Amino acid sequence: METSTSLFIDNQWSMGAGELFSSLNPANHEVLWQGHAAIPSDIELAIPSDLRAQKSWGDLAFTDRCRYALAFAEALQANHQKLATAIAEETGRTLWECLAEVNTMINKVAISIEAYQVRCAEMVKSHGEVTTSTRHRPHGVLAVFGPFNFPGHLPNGHIVPALLAGNAIIFKPSELTPHVGELMVNLWHSIGLPSGTLNLVQGGRSTGQYLAQHPKLNGLLFTGSWNTGQKLAEQYAPHTGKILALEMGGNNPLVVWNPQDIEAAAYHTIQSAYMTSGQRCTCARRLIVPNDERGEHFLQVLTKMVNQIVVGAFDDTPEPYMGPLISDRAAATLLAAENQLRTLGGSSLVSMQQLPRGQAFVTPGIIDMTKASAPADEEFFGPLLQVYRVDNFDQAIEVANRTDYGLVAGLIGGTPEEYKHFFQHVKAGVINWNLPTTGATSYAPFGGLGKSGNLRPSAYYAADYCAYPVASSETAQLTMPASPTPGIFPSS
Repeated sequence: METSTSLFIDNQWSMGAGELFSSLNPANHEVLWQGHAAIPSDIELAIPSDLRAQKSWGDLAFTDRCRYALAFAEALQANHQKLATAIAEETGRTLWECLAEVNTMINKVAISIEAYQVRCAEMVKSHGEVTTSTRHRPHGVLAVFGPFNFPGHLPNGHIVPALLAGNAIIFKPSELTPHVGELMVNLWHSIGLPSGTLNLVQGGRSTGQYLAQHPKLNGLLFTGSWNTGQKLAEQYAPHTGKILALEMGGNNPLVVWNPQDIEAAAYHTIQSAYMTSGQRCTCARRLIVPNDERGEHFLQVLTKMVNQIVVGAFDDTPEPYMGPLISDRAAATLLAAENQLRTLGGSSLVSMQQLPRGQAFVTPGIIDMTKASAPADEEFFGPLLQVYRVDNFDQAIEVANRTDYGLVAGLIGGTPEEYKHFFQHVKAGVINWNLPTTGATSYAPFGGLGKSGNLRPSAYYAADYCAYPVASSETAQLTMPASPTPGIFPSS
């Protein structure tokens, strides 16, 4: 196929100077995008462009920046189907889910405008002739690193609030989803965003490493794995003046405790564990149930429903629930993880299977780890759910907290008193009751503790890390105080 331009700098598309890489449709290995990675000399062009643009962009009134963002939302709406199809092709996800992702991107604009007005509101108080105020300023030039699983929504959740705050952006999409990143930047360009305000570089690890360490970068907004996030945290530790916002993964627990509606509980468990083929950081990885007849009955209902899940390509008819994983390699890694859990003593209730239509197509799995040796505290990024049976509710919470991650936790069933106890004692930044763990809203903060983040929650709270507060004491009149401080004017 024809090689794509992989750099967007000063409103101009050009070729990167690095190695050639491709993006494949995981369902059929069709090449969707091919281009050259950005190398240091390319980034050395992009950063000064951002620096120049940020001065004028940051000087614009907030209402003017809002107009650009609202125009971008209109462009998303006009290209809704095109962008959703591109996401589905490049990630393998179902079309119904990708259409919802674009809706989320559209809605993010109005929510981010509201959030900035709430979280970064100007505060003014008068004390006689002196006024104290708190206003917010942009950091300057920020890099945004996007993930593959939500190549539109997740970087959009950084880019929109960062631009609204007055920052200039240099965006590096995941090397697995460069096509979606290119389409997003083209939409910003189509609405007349000032030159250099949003630049794009494509590439993999080496591109990201050089960009992240650039001395003129004022901060980095990252979504991805804990391993990469930890390396970034170590790299940024000596640079206390730079903002680093990390959204990472989770080894998320879901407790199902004596639900009144067993089928509804099983449905919400499936939505928690297998949405997006298990490739959400909010997916439940560990299912905790009572070690009694009720817990066993629930597992029987769940396994029956899981065995009925339809796996297919985004354009299959009828529509599937799950698509392929992002790559053949990702599927092989997950199957190896399942086999490793078996060697530790795990017992498969539903074994994962690789489908004949392609190596990236795998069916969902459930493995009982109650009597097994403790596995490593890892996020298995795919449709694999571990089961743990416990004797009482306090033990359920104790097992839920056996992780260094802390993104999402969920309780299905339970009494109001039990949920209150669960909420008080489980370690997570997002806690849901009788709803899937994958149900996060942009109207609330989104982030976790431990290995799940660095206490910089995004979504409604993204405004907090996209701007910094400046406090002022001000008076228009320069006057001597009625009672000067002793010792300045000693008596003659």
